[in-house]
Amino acid sequence: MSSPKIILYTNRLCPWAHRAHIALKESGLDYEEVTIDLNKPREPWYLEINPRGLVPTISYNGAIITESGIVAQFIADAHQTHLLPPSTSTENALYRARVAFFVDAFLTKVVPHLFTSIRAADETERDAAAEQLVAGIVKEVEPLLRDTDGQGPFFGGSDRLTLAEVQSGSFVLRILSFAKPEHGLVSAKLTTLLEQAPRFKRWAEATAAHESVNFIYDEKAVADKMRAKFAPAAKD
Repeated sequence: MSSPKIILYTNRLCPWAHRAHIALKESGLDYEEVTIDLNKPREPWYLEINPRGLVPTISYNGAIITESGIVAQFIADAHQTHLLPPSTSTENALYRARVAFFVDAFLTKVVPHLFTSIRAADETERDAAAEQLVAGIVKEVEPLLRDTDGQGPFFGGSDRLTLAEVQSGSFVLRILSFAKPEHGLVSAKLTTLLEQAPRFKRWAEATAAHESVNFIYDEKAVADKMRAKFAPAAKD
């Protein structure tokens, strides 16, 4: 099978677009990268490619795939690797369902508290957001990582990244790095709070440290962008 021609339309500061970078990197696929400026109205040529004007979009041998979760899933399905097994058996289908549920739990029960923290007007609000974030982890995510006990750190006890990390890694990076004093977008208490969720802490740290997850991450640029974007709300 010849290598596909892939064009990735992206912006490296966007956590959603970041997911496509992780999927492509971990799958070992070559691609052309086109940066879309999210600070101005989209150019007509890009709206012809993706009428929603969002990133990421990929052109895969001329076929257009949009929306980050769909892009990552497509890459994992089109190029079978360790990221995701084919849905050719009930066992594999059940595994894929567990991955999807894990990602949904993380994105809906944990990530919203990250943005609450970024918007916080003061440290009291930021501390409260961190407590809610960790409460969501303890209740919704920690039990889903039980298979990592005594096994690899990634979803299901894997020693290698899975689609679960592809879909969540960009947000994991932000949660952990934004708690650093130089950024102050997440409460400095987060590290201590995460002791309540040892499986998640191990999983998150391993995910954030993985090259396929962090190779495009410009921590300061991303933090500064978030601060600039949400600063008006913080001053209200």
